[in-house]
Amino acid sequence: MSDHVEPIAFIAGPKRVWLYVRQAAAFIAPLVLLLLAWPAIVTIFDVSPRVFPGVQAVLGAAADGLRDGTLLAHVATSLGRVALGTVLAVAAAVPLGVAMGVNSGVSALLTPLFRFFSVLAGIAWIPIATLWFGYGFGAITFVIFNAVFFIVAYNTLLGVSAIPPRLRHAAASLGAGRVAMLTEVLLPGALPNIVTGVRTGLGFAWRGLIAAEMIATDVGLGYMLFVARDFYRTEVIVLGMIIIGIIWLFIDRLLLAPLERATIERWGLVQRT
Repeated sequence: MSDHVEPIAFIAGPKRVWLYVRQAAAFIAPLVLLLLAWPAIVTIFDVSPRVFPGVQAVLGAAADGLRDGTLLAHVATSLGRVALGTVLAVAAAVPLGVAMGVNSGVSALLTPLFRFFSVLAGIAWIPIATLWFGYGFGAITFVIFNAVFFIVAYNTLLGVSAIPPRLRHAAASLGAGRVAMLTEVLLPGALPNIVTGVRTGLGFAWRGLIAAEMIATDVGLGYMLFVARDFYRTEVIVLGMIIIGIIWLFIDRLLLAPLERATIERWGLVQRT
């Protein structure tokens, strides 16, 4: 899922700044065009506010939500749930993925199950999650956990399996014990795949979160969308959609993508130019 970008980490001075500006402009330009086209389309086609709101109505809904604190509460709650579920999933998935990567028997046993459950990660778990944990924190955390766990574990397996055997043998011949082998060979070698898995899993987790919040809680961005639908408040629905998109763009573009790129560069998979 890595973005194709020039290795700007190895370019200094004005050229590096220009590359940053050019890439940022290319990414933002379609969003700006969409923002400019929005009021024009609503006006030209005389779209009813109950079908799709205008810009001013959405800005008004945002101002109301900020004024009474509900918008910040929804955002903070959703972010907290995603963070907790992701941390728990990564903490459980990485050790299991490493174990599968170094033990062919464990890998042969679990790999088909991981491929099967990877398809079901996220939204498909919501009905059974509410039966097991009820409506609230437990069900939503479980959904997020499943969205991230299987993808990260499988990517960890792929990362460990891709480490050349000669590197493991060389480390062992130099006296590396189990701890050293894990911390100096296996985890560093698998880290690019692990980060890619986290990035992919978070995308599924975010979708699963919004869907779960529509059903299993009374606070969060998904719940905000669900309630707004009942009262035909399309301006709140569109506001929620915009906030969800912006949050994900910030998380992906400012945190996950640079982390993935830096990890790949750090471990020598991108050549300097």
